[in-house]
Amino acid sequence: MIILGLDPGLACTGWGVIRADGNRLGHVANGQIRTDAKAALSARLSLLYEGLGAVLDQHQPAAAAVEEVFVNENPQSTLKLGQARGVVLLSAARHGLVVGEYAPSLVKKAVVGTGGADKAQVHAMVSRLLPGVKIAGADAADALAVAITHAHHLASARALGSHAA
Repeated sequence: MIILGLDPGLACTGWGVIRADGNRLGHVANGQIRTDAKAALSARLSLLYEGLGAVLDQHQPAAAAVEEVFVNENPQSTLKLGQARGVVLLSAARHGLVVGEYAPSLVKKAVVGTGGADKAQVHAMVSRLLPGVKIAGADAADALAVAITHAHHLASARALGSHAA
């Protein structure tokens, strides 16, 4: 199964595509979609939508997952992040995908083992879980971590489903 993980942001949205075959994970691709802070908000959101559409068209994932928004002290930043997240969810939905949503602490716990892990620890564990991966940046590492989390949750749901019968 091909899984797309997304770490939404207006300045930079990270994306990561993995292949999950049972418990085996493999890296397919990762990257970042950057927007110009000087451009109009509508233009930035449009660029994000088009960039994600290209990623979705190229990799044809069967599943997608996104990191949930955390609220920070600046309401304006939180609002812009929410708008970028809306575009991310719309892009996936327009490609027929149901999107899993995970809190940052859950992603960290799934990948590193503790919900309080820092970005460096997440990056290091993503590199270990996907040997040979060349990560495009911190946002791409976070997106790959979201994809890995979703893969683990899908595998757990399948295992629980097979035991329930």
